[in-house]
Amino acid sequence: MIHKKLAPLWKFRAFILGSVKREFQSKYQNSLLGIAWPILNPLAMIFIYTLVFSQVMRAKLPGVDSTFAYSIYLCIGIITWNLFAEITLCSQTVFLDNANLLKKLNFPKLCLPIIVISNAMLNFLLVFLIFTAFLVLTGSFPGWVYFAVIPLLLIQVAFAISLGISLGILNVFFRDIGQMYGIFLQFWFWLTPIVYASDILPVYARPYLALNPMMSIIDGYHAIFIAGQYPQWNSLWYVSLLTLALAFIGVHLFRKHGAEMVDEL
Repeated sequence: MIHKKLAPLWKFRAFILGSVKREFQSKYQNSLLGIAWPILNPLAMIFIYTLVFSQVMRAKLPGVDSTFAYSIYLCIGIITWNLFAEITLCSQTVFLDNANLLKKLNFPKLCLPIIVISNAMLNFLLVFLIFTAFLVLTGSFPGWVYFAVIPLLLIQVAFAISLGISLGILNVFFRDIGQMYGIFLQFWFWLTPIVYASDILPVYARPYLALNPMMSIIDGYHAIFIAGQYPQWNSLWYVSLLTLALAFIGVHLFRKHGAEMVDEL
């Protein structure tokens, strides 16, 4: 069954790869530095965070005696949050942005989420490689536990695309969804322990913060890169269950309203 669903995607692999390539090139084709920008931007971010928080403000994490701990805490939180934000924001407008293609061409609509994920992961990997080089140069590389990032990323990407596509289908029929989600995402960022450590919050607020599905994911990254420990895998059951529920909702919405979407566009 799964093979039958995925087989058409292989036939359209050139379409998927071409779309990813065009999206990447369109960002830098009219700039003088071109491909250098994806490298310069994360370098600037890491340099600024390290200079401001480690050297100027002397910011420290509770219980962590390291000059670069807070900059690493902030960088990995923002890098992975940006991946989540890019996937969900692009997914919830993907059908609107590709309305002309959907009307003119006959191709599996599943290609669109794959293109969104591929573009977001390409941008993420460029930044993450720079971040990894920073860890090595500052003697902060966590060792073999570094590779625990892979299953954590898979869970995060699955959650992001399940949420994004569900919103994307609804956004075709209710255009306010996209505007509302953009505002909600800003609040969501500050309700996630990225800039601050969850330990500083009042005790009564922590159970409510635990309802945030992104908290366990971000905490997992912090465990890897700050404590050099594996994430608490049992804490990820909530986001995994939510991912399955959102995937089911997305499939249900697509089966029910897929034919109507092209007319609505």
